[in-house]
Amino acid sequence: MIRNAVVRSAQLTSRRFQSTASAPVLAQAEQTFAQLPKEQQTEVVKKLSEVMKADWNTVSVEDKRTMYYASYGAHNRRRPHVKPGDNMKVFIGVVGTIALSLTISTLVRNSVPKQRTLNKEWQEASNEYARENNINPITGVSSEGYKGKGFVQHD
Repeated sequence: MIRNAVVRSAQLTSRRFQSTASAPVLAQAEQTFAQLPKEQQTEVVKKLSEVMKADWNTVSVEDKRTMYYASYGAHNRRRPHVKPGDNMKVFIGVVGTIALSLTISTLVRNSVPKQRTLNKEWQEASNEYARENNINPITGVSSEGYKGKGFVQHD
């Protein structure tokens, strides 16, 4: 009876540690896991999850690294979207867009005829109108001792 219990526990122990005592499931996971097809990646993850059910003290460091990389590594959807040289493309695109918008804005402003209310004669006439009608008598054009230009913006 004791002999049966010892034999049974030895069989269970050898079966439980069988997967952890063997070679790692995937060597050099950082280099090889991303190149594997999707089906093989899921197989590796399933094998590793079986290995991780055992005692963590007996699991090899390589298997732990592989499981960590499979869970959190930079592969598939976790791969960075930015490639070398993308920053320069973004910078050139932004600068080009700003230059294009400034060009369009300048062309639109120059294509519209200048308003007749922006010439110097009109602004001087606005000053005379403000003095005659006593517009803003405290600090404006019609105040006593005013020495500013008033509505005249051009020299």
